[in-house]
Amino acid sequence: MSGSPYPLGLRLNGRRVVVVGGGAVATRRVPALLDAGADVLLVAPELTPALRAHVDAGRLRWEPRRFVPDDLDGAWLVQVAVDDRVAAAAVSAAAAERRIFCVRADDRAAATAWTPAVTRHGPVTVAVLGGGDPRRAMSVRDAVRELLGERRGPLLTPPVEQGAPANAGGRVALVGAGPGDPELITVRGWRLLTEAEVVVADRLVPGLLLDELRPDVELVDASKIPYGPSRAQEEINRILVDRARAGKVVVRLKGGDPYVFGRGGEELLACAEAGVPVTVVPGVTSAISVPAAAGVPVTHRAVAHEFTVVSGHVAPDSPASLVRWESLAGLRGTLVILMGLKNLAAISATLVAHGKPAGTPAAVIQEGTTTAQRTLRSTLGTVAADVATAGLRPPAIVVIGDVVGALDA
Repeated sequence: MSGSPYPLGLRLNGRRVVVVGGGAVATRRVPALLDAGADVLLVAPELTPALRAHVDAGRLRWEPRRFVPDDLDGAWLVQVAVDDRVAAAAVSAAAAERRIFCVRADDRAAATAWTPAVTRHGPVTVAVLGGGDPRRAMSVRDAVRELLGERRGPLLTPPVEQGAPANAGGRVALVGAGPGDPELITVRGWRLLTEAEVVVADRLVPGLLLDELRPDVELVDASKIPYGPSRAQEEINRILVDRARAGKVVVRLKGGDPYVFGRGGEELLACAEAGVPVTVVPGVTSAISVPAAAGVPVTHRAVAHEFTVVSGHVAPDSPASLVRWESLAGLRGTLVILMGLKNLAAISATLVAHGKPAGTPAAVIQEGTTTAQRTLRSTLGTVAADVATAGLRPPAIVVIGDVVGALDA
């Protein structure tokens, strides 16, 4: 391509963007398009679980088939996220006929637009083009990010485990990505992402973090859509061990904190059994941060001296349940329920049946700390019906207790 690229910030809010392909590249690029407010049409015979979650949530439209030129009618931009050069060239040709800019993951030289390396700092977005060299762009982006003060630390210096020799081979880091806002990942967690060669990511990790990965990073979508398709935990463990044994720096990126109902302990044990060194990086758990973002402190002076966090993914009457709901009903503090939306009616009925007043304040926060956050306030006796009426869906946190109204003016 001759000539220097002309830098431009596209205002895509409400404008059609077509993404062709449903694999790892699309998984990385779609979140930034959604964050920009684009009207995304995704064309692909199959999708990763993370992309399917966006479809199920109504954030984008999916055509489960191969691309046809008419898909570009009305589009402002097209992102080709396939590695089939013939198929990508066909999309490029259709875009050129319609004078639509086309980003190509398979061939930057054949594209009419490039995706820059991006860092975000509040209202400031910095996009870096490296003259066709993604690594150069990433290095400059990282230096700019440090100058902005968004995240500080030795960005590009790989950590060495204490007592281990330099270049000791592959390793795994279990990193908590936080509750949803990409800025809530820890400094150390973000630094490890910049060093990763393989990232194994859950569905609930902030999509914009994936958008900032180097282009040569292998992204493994280990999404676990509730009550839907999932990759077996044993397979995730195998991937972590195999990649590390191959000498790779692996980041297992998990929503919230790796050890709060995140099965991080199982992954650590699998790695330890295989002799793979593991670093655990705690994350900001949604159990505390999501209520806080919705104006609900899990404790408040003279209101609650305790809070209890439980998983609600198993119904109270199931033999598999490990929660003593009858005991929780007698507590005076705050009850925080994760993964409990499906069983909320049974949970609330069980608590009331064991003496918890039906008028106890309750709140449900969907997709907390993100731009899609929704908050519903109710009471224990009516919260399940109110959630159904409002159409709230996972991921959501349920808070039960007087703290729900503690900060009301």
